[in-house]
Amino acid sequence: MPRMDGCGPGGPMGWRGRFKGCGYRMTTGREAILDILTVSEKHLSAEDIYRKVTEKYPGVGLTSVYRTLEILSNMGIVYKFDFGDGRARYELAEGSKKPDHHHHLVCTKCKRVIDYTEFIDEEVELLKKTEKGLSKRYNFAINNHLIQFYGLCGKCKAESPK
Repeated sequence: MPRMDGCGPGGPMGWRGRFKGCGYRMTTGREAILDILTVSEKHLSAEDIYRKVTEKYPGVGLTSVYRTLEILSNMGIVYKFDFGDGRARYELAEGSKKPDHHHHLVCTKCKRVIDYTEFIDEEVELLKKTEKGLSKRYNFAINNHLIQFYGLCGKCKAESPK
């Protein structure tokens, strides 16, 4: 969950300043991790990111990647997901290549993850109404949500016995 102490989302141009403002240094390894997440169109695991980082920076260790991803998650710069495959996956929370907001469709058979961005008006209204009701009931200021739907993708559904 993102921190509420001013270290939350702000944009890719301000990463160095945000790190410093939150008491962290922007190291070469951290910058490389952010670069990888910026260009990635997939939900990467720490191991995926580690493999990509070490291609250019072989001195960066897996522990450093895990530690950096935890910091980035706490700062609200990346989202950490559990899609049920036993590995945390990461995605940049902000950036020019990412839609402002999306949900996920997760296939429980092949583990494919589909980013879902085509919201219909009824969905948007339902979510707004739900957030408003929860905020009022629990005196809670909601600033974001993550929604994942689980089921079978078209290919796995077609392969399943009827």
